[in-house]
Amino acid sequence: MRHINLLQAHFFSIRVIIILSTLLLVSVMLSGSSGAVDIPLSSIPTLLWGDVPDNLRLQQGVLLDIRIPRVLFGVVAGAALALSGVVMQALFRNPLAEPGLIGVSSGAALGAVIMIVLTGAGFWGVASAAFIGSLLSTLLAYLVGRRFPGVAGLLLAGIAINAISGSFIGLLTYISTENELRDLTFWSMGSLATGSWTILAFMLPWTLLISIYLCTQWRALNALLLGEREVGHLGFSMQKLRRKLIVCVALLIGPLVAVTGGIGFVGLVVPHIMRMIIGANHRYLLPASVLAGGLALVLADWAARIVILPSELPIGLVTSLIGGPFFLWLLIRGKRS
Repeated sequence: MRHINLLQAHFFSIRVIIILSTLLLVSVMLSGSSGAVDIPLSSIPTLLWGDVPDNLRLQQGVLLDIRIPRVLFGVVAGAALALSGVVMQALFRNPLAEPGLIGVSSGAALGAVIMIVLTGAGFWGVASAAFIGSLLSTLLAYLVGRRFPGVAGLLLAGIAINAISGSFIGLLTYISTENELRDLTFWSMGSLATGSWTILAFMLPWTLLISIYLCTQWRALNALLLGEREVGHLGFSMQKLRRKLIVCVALLIGPLVAVTGGIGFVGLVVPHIMRMIIGANHRYLLPASVLAGGLALVLADWAARIVILPSELPIGLVTSLIGGPFFLWLLIRGKRS
């Protein structure tokens, strides 16, 4: 009977992954065709591979140079955020954990704010400083947290680093000029507008390699759910495993936050929903969360671009407006049941 139940769970999880893959493909096509310049779905094959007449050159330029790299970058960013959320929730054995818990996001924000306010650097300077800040804050959280048993020290170190970073960000915001304050505000709310073929060429291989490695660690992540003592009994070193997972999350989220700014709730809500649907087996939870994260961010970016045409909303604002109430509803529903 148990074998039959496991087999049913296996096929159900496979069906969910297939459905998510299909929905992601459809959302990519729809998002690529919608925006300030409307591109009919029937015209996309011609714009990609056919002989394009002069009256469609604008649509072809928008599709190839703006829409496709931005949508694909949304898939990459959403997948990375959701995957990191799964790893953090397994590491802390808490469904409310998310990548920013160990200071990755706040360190990146502090690095970006320093460059914007004190140097007036451009995009690449801000992105580089944000990446360095994310790595340094994560390293500090790990060095402090490892002095204590379990993950409690890491959690407390992350909280302290987030608070310190927030204080410095507030101070720099206070002394910033009007233009700098505007740049800070837009960066903190997140955007996929920086998505380009250049950014994608860097982010896609980087994210793909780390994501594949994390997906191969599903047995270790399953063991983490049983407790730290059981991890050792199953042949895993808790200290080495924790270090590998933290490094992977930092390397996955650091460059992403540096480019996109703050995008909240994807790394928290998406893994939580996928766990409710297919269970806590990371063999299926990891790939399902990758697909669902990409789907969620593509849909959020689509909404951000079409709600107030011809302008667009910051994507971090959309994810918070949708993710916050939805996650609250999940908590209330779970409590009642």
